[in-house]
Amino acid sequence: MSIWVRISDFVSGTAGQALGALVEQVRTVFEGDPETRARVAFSVAMIALSAKMAKADGVVTTSEVDAFREIFEIPDEEAKRVASLYNLAKQDVAGYQSYAAQLAGLCGSGQPDCPMLRDILDGLFHIAKADGVIHQKELEFLADVAAIFAISDAEFDRIRARHVDAGDADPWRVLGIAPGTPFDEARQRYRELVRDNHPDTMAARGVPAEFHAIAHERVAAINAAWDVVEPELKRA
Repeated sequence: MSIWVRISDFVSGTAGQALGALVEQVRTVFEGDPETRARVAFSVAMIALSAKMAKADGVVTTSEVDAFREIFEIPDEEAKRVASLYNLAKQDVAGYQSYAAQLAGLCGSGQPDCPMLRDILDGLFHIAKADGVIHQKELEFLADVAAIFAISDAEFDRIRARHVDAGDADPWRVLGIAPGTPFDEARQRYRELVRDNHPDTMAARGVPAEFHAIAHERVAAINAAWDVVEPELKRA
């Protein structure tokens, strides 16, 4: 069953509640089905935080909404109900920090640099840059969310390098290795990054198949960075 059907049924069954209450409902409604709970939690996290972030620079642009739809492969018949959750998040007066904390507890492993929370942050960066630039307010938002998610400074810098610097990104930062790293160690790091973004690996940590598009750009950036550093490492 599509994750959007599950989310649509969930939203319909909890209509009229504030977003914060909906987040807590995910924990209990799907308690007996941890796999579905992980998929719905991830989806709600992305919807809620992307809606909040879209207002961070004071305006919700068409390009940001389009980027949201790029990440979320939403069937036309489910778009209206998903949009209602997105709009609920935009209109809710509660601060994004409270949602980020709730969602960190719902989606996270309790350990720093939790893979699913990194996936959420990566998706938020994708949306933030949709209008061609990540505004300072958006960057502050992302840094705040990363701190709440217990994303390390090094990991945040690596994610930021892929998105903010775009084609000019430092390949060493993208891969999270330093110049002069032994070739075998660097290659192992590269292979780990590619493996972590394989659809099977993402599915195992609760990322719905409908969202695997967020990894395409990430893997392309990782491969491009390796293409640059590999010859230099071999020469060294």
